[in-house]
Amino acid sequence: MSEIFFLKEGDTAPDFQGVSQNGKAISLSQYRGRKVVLFFYPKDMTPGCTMEVKSLRDSYEEFTSNGFVVVGVSADSEERHLKFISKYDLPFDLIADEDKVILKAYGVWGLKKFMGKEYEGIHRVTFIIDENGMILKIIDKVKTKKHAQQIFECFE
Repeated sequence: MSEIFFLKEGDTAPDFQGVSQNGKAISLSQYRGRKVVLFFYPKDMTPGCTMEVKSLRDSYEEFTSNGFVVVGVSADSEERHLKFISKYDLPFDLIADEDKVILKAYGVWGLKKFMGKEYEGIHRVTFIIDENGMILKIIDKVKTKKHAQQIFECFE
């Protein structure tokens, strides 16, 4: 795991206040009593992110029947999230974190390298949080095409 991830399994997940694609206020505390799949991803409409959300969408019923809420976070705008959700028929909320407050609280905003260049960006990381707000699992090597399967394997 990169040095930017200061949270670890067993820690209390930072509460947050964000806004969904519909302008609806969302906080982690509103999901107390339910398990949460909180996934951070770089950008709407990109190939890797599209594969990831489609994997989660296709297993959404299994997530909900096992008591999970699925929520995504990126720095994209509410408007862009709404287009992404509409285009791929996503059944879960996406939080617009344009100010990067949530991204920084979870330690997923930081230095990245691509093709020899360094830049600041969002690391693709998923946090699985229990009913009491504790981090059960952190997946920092996300397999975009099989991300839902990867999450379910954590509980086998």
